Amino acid sequence: MGSVRSREGILFFDFRFGGMRCREQTLLDDTPGNRQRLEVFMEKIDREIKQGTFEYEKYFPNSKKLNPATIAGLTKQTRPTVSKSGTPLFNDFVEEWYMECEVAWKISYQKTVRGNIEKHLKPAFGEKEVSHITKGDILKFRSSLAKVPNGKKVLSPSRINHIMTTLRMILNDAADRSHFSTPFVGIKPLKVPPTDVDPFTIKEINLFLSSIRADFLNYYTVRFFSALRTGEVDGLQWQYVDFDRRLILIRETLVQGRIETPKTAGSIREVYMSGPVLEAMKKQSEVTGHSKFVFCSRTGEALDHRNITKRIWYPMLKLLKLKPRRPYQTRHTTATLWLAAGENPEWIARQMGHTSTEMLFTVYSRYVPNLTRNDGFAFENLLCSRLIGGSHDEQ
Repeated sequence: MGSVRSREGILFFDFRFGGMRCREQTLLDDTPGNRQRLEVFMEKIDREIKQGTFEYEKYFPNSKKLNPATIAGLTKQTRPTVSKSGTPLFNDFVEEWYMECEVAWKISYQKTVRGNIEKHLKPAFGEKEVSHITKGDILKFRSSLAKVPNGKKVLSPSRINHIMTTLRMILNDAADRSHFSTPFVGIKPLKVPPTDVDPFTIKEINLFLSSIRADFLNYYTVRFFSALRTGEVDGLQWQYVDFDRRLILIRETLVQGRIETPKTAGSIREVYMSGPVLEAMKKQSEVTGHSKFVFCSRTGEALDHRNITKRIWYPMLKLLKLKPRRPYQTRHTTATLWLAAGENPEWIARQMGHTSTEMLFTVYSRYVPNLTRNDGFAFENLLCSRLIGGSHDEQ
């Protein structure tokens, strides 16, 4: 499955054909609109590659790849090479596996899996036969991932687990097809530290909203008081806003510039609009009510969260001398405020798109005392009012 990617703000096609990785540059800037247009072409290219009808020169007539040395390789499809032992090389098997599985995945997950394959799995296992990959090879590979730099930090346990999940799926399927024992037996995921939750206080929220640019006040009011995920608020369309019932219907989300259905069934939900959110949405309807998206650019396109975060969010936190936090912390903030207000945990879980209250009690609840300043007082008051010898003995 190919993808549309960006290099220095310019979009390019990235796909595999004839056993080779192909990158073809465009002249288009990296905007949601341009991405959507190029994704249409990318889907068509993928379809033709699968059907065996793709003609490279038809799409990229000026490509540097169209020379005598590479044309032969780009004009024929490859099949997995089977070794003497009867199992294919990892490089070959993984391409066939991916092509068969991608139809069941969302576009965003396809890109995640493809990234894991190209960046980590092929370099480590590409020339090995799938049946010759041992448990020791896998553990050594996982250990090496912990040393891979990811910006200024190494890969997190959570990221490593996601890469290992892709490898597990590939090898389990290979073992099932070629009738050998999967080497993944007994390999458990790495322990992942608790979710990094750092909610804003009411004082910080008031400071932020009183200082933010007027054209982003409604946007951040909704973010702070609705618990919508970034893709849910950026991809929110007016057709899913029910003012009569004070509900926001979460039916679609924005992922890498594309509108998709939510990741899980639990994410499809109805979010109640509190007073501040309802007022902000009504004010926003006066500005963008004629557009498809609730929050959009001047041309009516969905917001680019990377651009907004870089230009608006972090500069504002720095200006107000507030602790730098990801915009996703607005969602965590709403959860802690709901808990501090005494809302039913099951209702909160439904509002957030969680299937259970487990996360509320394991992650968010520890912040409630800091918000309410009533550490244990409610329980103490109950005992004082009911126990004999308390300050409020029952008569």
